[in-house]
Amino acid sequence: MGAARYWLIIVGMGAITYAMRLSFILLPGRLRLPAILRRSLRFVPPAVFSALILPAVLRPAGPLEISPSNVRLLAAAVAAIVAWRTKNTVLTIAVGMAALWILQWVL
Repeated sequence: MGAARYWLIIVGMGAITYAMRLSFILLPGRLRLPAILRRSLRFVPPAVFSALILPAVLRPAGPLEISPSNVRLLAAAVAAIVAWRTKNTVLTIAVGMAALWILQWVL
């Protein structure tokens, strides 16, 4: 395959990505989503956040590590309690990071 073909693929995929993102800006005013889809979309951010965070918490060095020596797991537990009690995202992140730093320093 020639260089021009690679550039065409890159530009084409960029245009497709741009069009997909632009559609979420332009279409919501014109398109009415079904209620079940709107309810389902509320769960996307927590699912993505969990998918990003859980591997780093449960497998910090590679293999599964569920023990009191896993400071990330302990800090995540503290953050989960703060999230459950306060429902405040910024406070949860701040307390979780502070707990992680303190636990890394102490342990």
